Amino acid sequence: MANHKSAIKRARQNEIRRLRNKSVKTRIKTIVKDVRSSADETSGADMPDKISAVQSAFDKASKKGVIHKRTAARKISRLAKLANSAGS
Repeated sequence: MANHKSAIKRARQNEIRRLRNKSVKTRIKTIVKDVRSSADETSGADMPDKISAVQSAFDKASKKGVIHKRTAARKISRLAKLANSAGS
């Protein structure tokens, strides 16, 4: 355990951030899983809505610093590509 006052505060902050990051990453994983399962199905009527939700979630996560900006862009691009191939 930390001994200095500043180290104790830093440990507290890290724990709060860890829990926040965990919830954001879990939300992203759920949305991505939903898009992938929809892409496997034949009906892709609601795909544009799901892709926009994924893009929004990834953008928010990258803005908060949970994931890197380029990682978010790469994953959005790959999911959009998957959705477009499923739709056609």
